[in-house]
Amino acid sequence: MGNLETGYIKPLLEQRADPWIYKHTDGYYYFTASVPEYDRIELRRSATIAGLNEAQPVVAWRKYAEGPLSANIWAPELHFVAGKWYIYFAAARTTETKEGLFDHRMFVLENSSANPLEGEWEEKGQLRTEWESFALDATSFEHRGQRYLVWAQKDLNIPGNSNLYISEMSSPWTLRGKQVMITTPEYDWEIIGFKVNEGAAVLKRNGRIFISFSASATDFNYCMGLLTASEDADLLDPQSWTKSTSPVLTTDESIRLFGPGHNSFTVSEDGTQDIFVFHARNYKEIVGDPLYDPNRHTFVRVLKWHADGTPDFVGSVLAAQNS
Repeated sequence: MGNLETGYIKPLLEQRADPWIYKHTDGYYYFTASVPEYDRIELRRSATIAGLNEAQPVVAWRKYAEGPLSANIWAPELHFVAGKWYIYFAAARTTETKEGLFDHRMFVLENSSANPLEGEWEEKGQLRTEWESFALDATSFEHRGQRYLVWAQKDLNIPGNSNLYISEMSSPWTLRGKQVMITTPEYDWEIIGFKVNEGAAVLKRNGRIFISFSASATDFNYCMGLLTASEDADLLDPQSWTKSTSPVLTTDESIRLFGPGHNSFTVSEDGTQDIFVFHARNYKEIVGDPLYDPNRHTFVRVLKWHADGTPDFVGSVLAAQNS
């Protein structure tokens, strides 16, 4: 990991929120994230994680002038499924809110090129769920031959902004079968400013499936929680998932870490270590709406583990700070 082990305050990439890093079988790391303008999806790649900082970004897709894909392009993720590349992202018709909610929906792009920085991205349309409402932060994973989607959505019958759901997929852009809620904001740390569960990321290790997620408003109150299920469990049974009763990573003013969250996971260059990727600010006070403050930076740290086999997010941060 080289210099990524030291100097925690120094981000890997500045002004890139909702970061996603994926290491492909071609040996390259691929990076995408929300850009401050919320108007496009960029991709970059490098043979090393540190090299992503200097890698030249390529615009994969730009928003439309009007319509459902014309505003607030958020949280793209790059996935490789059955020989093709897919980007999941959220988009809206307007930057205006209604009753405190944006009107985002989830969408999918497909590219059959070997290198996703090349070729054409085809719009596969909206990734539709059982009902129409605010939806975002789709992520996908495979387990025992079945592909799943986890995403955040507003249930019109539940107070708050978003809950997390899981469903099986019949294709990279289509859900099938039941769609199950696996967490709703309920603890004090999940409901500061807004009642939010979003930004899911999946890690399978130590006989368990971990889903980290983010909660509360996107200012210094933003924080991370963790869901855990046995790898042998029925992932579509809400009872299979146990949620942390306290946040697993929060603001730490002593190291100027504010609002950490919306993370992803990747692996080290030699494949021996899990890597924790997340965004945070290095200051507390924000002028105006936090969503339009551009200084959520991408940080990358080696993921530490507790003795019980669960990820130690705080320890990952402090180990990097003190090294």
